[in-house]
Amino acid sequence: MAEAVVRCLRDGRLDGEHAPALAVEGSLQCCPLAAGAMLHIAAALASQVAAGKAQARGLVVVAFDRSPQVYLEFMRRRGLDANALDRCVRILDCYSDPLGWKQKSQNQQHQGNSAKHFSTNKENITVYRSVKDVTKLMSSTTELGGGFEGEGKKYFSVAVDSISSMLRHASVPSISGLLSNLRSHEQVSSIFWMIHSDLHEPKVPRAFECLSTMVACVEPALVDPICGESPGNMSILELNYSKAKFIVRLKRRNGRVKHLYEDLYIEGNDIKFDSAPSVSIEVNQSLVPKVQFNLELSEKERSDRANVVLPFEHQGNGEPIRIYDGRRSLPEAQRDLSLTAPALVDEIKAPKSGTAKGEIHYFRDSDDEQPDSDEDPDDDLDI
Repeated sequence: MAEAVVRCLRDGRLDGEHAPALAVEGSLQCCPLAAGAMLHIAAALASQVAAGKAQARGLVVVAFDRSPQVYLEFMRRRGLDANALDRCVRILDCYSDPLGWKQKSQNQQHQGNSAKHFSTNKENITVYRSVKDVTKLMSSTTELGGGFEGEGKKYFSVAVDSISSMLRHASVPSISGLLSNLRSHEQVSSIFWMIHSDLHEPKVPRAFECLSTMVACVEPALVDPICGESPGNMSILELNYSKAKFIVRLKRRNGRVKHLYEDLYIEGNDIKFDSAPSVSIEVNQSLVPKVQFNLELSEKERSDRANVVLPFEHQGNGEPIRIYDGRRSLPEAQRDLSLTAPALVDEIKAPKSGTAKGEIHYFRDSDDEQPDSDEDPDDDLDI
């Protein structure tokens, strides 16, 4: 669920651990919905920060794919006023002039000084003009996050709206290093980013999944089974642009993974989520490995197993069946207290006449002992 994801980002980090990280993966078939999910999570987290319910004091948005005004307008529609936005939201604008070409053109016209890597704009927007320099991008992000007001340790959250756009200017190791450094930064409470998985090789999204504690996949609601033969099926394309599946994998601290599923759709100018528990159960069952044999026994199979006659087992012959419990070799009533060591020596020296008849009887182990018990099977031996 989207609420569960926002709660994890809101609660932030624990002492001695890295910040929780969310990777939002989308595809070109449902690109608007993936971007809408990113806007929804950013606005929901900003609302929690403004209300004082989050560990972070503010949210830093590193905008690559859309204008900062889109974020501000969406957050205003979610109920954040101008004072809350000025107090809790900072936007590092890598969208307007990512390579500094606009400022170079203006400087040439006005014969000004050399271009700066970043400059401050109105409404807490900072324009960044050197996206190829990942090191300076890191320092600019932490500098904005350290400017929030508050007492004590000032935590802040970071949102990167498009890893795919960053990969056009920097390599995978440098960007993964940036995200890893942000997660380990002592002031970063949480971090989340978005990547278009079908624009890259499969190993690229997996590399960023390894850095995350949560993965949210925005998948098409319907897949055209004959898309290769008739790619012009507009009904399916229109539906995938208005509705999608929002599948979340939450990694617990104990190593277990929880799977959640919701329907994501557009309603007017807003993004809505609708839970689908029945489909969620099917998704969870499909993730269990399928085997060709049953690991459980039925009642009939248990009864048949209990009636199996084991080889060399004493069948009674009118006498009560003795069950060996691993601690004594004979019942108390059959022990001869008068049998001493000298008597055994005399019996060995002077054996009884007649042919001795030997018998071997097997006694079933106690049913209280499990087959895979750690009990030493030689505990009864006097060693």
